Amino acid sequence: MSLAQRKREFVSRELTQAALNLLAQRGFDAVTVDEIVTAAGVSKRTFFRYFASKEDVVVQFLAEMGTSMRAELANRPSQEPPSVALRNTVWVSIDACAGDTERALRVVQLILDTPALLARFLERQAQWRDELAAELTRRLHLDPASTLYPQLAAATALAAFDTILQRWSDSDGSEDPATLTHRAFAVIAPALDAGHGG
Repeated sequence: MSLAQRKREFVSRELTQAALNLLAQRGFDAVTVDEIVTAAGVSKRTFFRYFASKEDVVVQFLAEMGTSMRAELANRPSQEPPSVALRNTVWVSIDACAGDTERALRVVQLILDTPALLARFLERQAQWRDELAAELTRRLHLDPASTLYPQLAAATALAAFDTILQRWSDSDGSEDPATLTHRAFAVIAPALDAGHGG
């Protein structure tokens, strides 16, 4: 990575961090771009070089979650049952949140409680479902034209992901994300592993 690229990465990270911290603390509508750039120590022009709006900061955060999940599924051992591979895939994003509990919890609550952000989150999830389904099709050597399994399995795993985040958010962080993930996948594992031909 060149020096210029490293600098861009650094500025993008600083802006994202400052924006998510402010938005999580005070709510989406209460924070202005001016306040974000002041907190990040950059100009407004710099902000708009990286993001079209404050909503875009959150969307980028979500895009990174999706990229992590697809990469995790692609790297899971090929002999793993689908339920185990998908549980680990979902856990990558849950664990990233759990690892930074205070801020991540506020960001998750912000997304779930702000209609515009929730809409973008659901829009992103449709994209993740397609990406995870394509990866499942590849790893299980299925014919995408003749099976419903990859789309249904990916959608089921993401429904579990949503449920875990919602329960964690509703409990204000008191429920353990690892336990919630284990419980959610215990419920759906039989369906995920029942058969891949349908």
